[in-house]
Amino acid sequence: MTGARPTGTLWLVPNALDFGTEPGDLLDALPLGVLKQAAALQHWVVEDARSARLFLKRVAAHVPLMAALQTLDIRELPRPPKGPRPSQEALTLDAADWLKPALAGQNMGLLSEAGLPAVADPGALLVQAAHRGGLVVRSLPGPSAITLALAASGLNGQNFSFHGYLPVDAADRAARIKLLDGLSRQGRQTQVAIETPYRNTALLHALLGALAPTTQLCVASGLTWPGGSTRTQSVAAWQRGNTDLDKHMPTVFLWLAG
Repeated sequence: MTGARPTGTLWLVPNALDFGTEPGDLLDALPLGVLKQAAALQHWVVEDARSARLFLKRVAAHVPLMAALQTLDIRELPRPPKGPRPSQEALTLDAADWLKPALAGQNMGLLSEAGLPAVADPGALLVQAAHRGGLVVRSLPGPSAITLALAASGLNGQNFSFHGYLPVDAADRAARIKLLDGLSRQGRQTQVAIETPYRNTALLHALLGALAPTTQLCVASGLTWPGGSTRTQSVAAWQRGNTDLDKHMPTVFLWLAG
């Protein structure tokens, strides 16, 4: 009697944070061991196929790929459904479909456009499917804008909450910010949010209009980019200075009520 066929591993491969700018040396952002693991993978599920190929070209500059780039199996994650909140069934991926190579014993990679897959990026549904399918899931070390911003902010790194994107509607956004500022004050909890770069200035103005003047606000832009910056000061101090932000730089916003 033979045992069950061994399954492959789903590797969560981090990407550099310089998406959208002139790329530098990938070894400045990722350990060599990560590049070696990425180079050894033939099957990929990715956020965007074009940016995935660009990433693998950068990997190949340091470590030969296991096969020619054009022969690699690269499949894009499905885009989130638009409109009303989707049902739980719509938020499920079938392991037998999306992870077929891994179920057959071959390793696979999950890659987003920047940073860690499934952390403020697509991929969590694929990881859930891997767990349902009994696959081994392993994450590799790499940069995350959320944790890099938190570390550089000087705010409470022992107790924080990440909220992703805040509401676009101005009234809803202001109400949400005030609610989060109150929670921050009650629990000494750092609040963290992100925004699409072209709306950076709009979100900063919304924060300055809704947060208490004594709240400490950090704006971390272009993390690991040339010319990136991280600045923390009170809302009152922010209001006295220039509040226009670069509309191209990915930015993380953090605040802690005083």
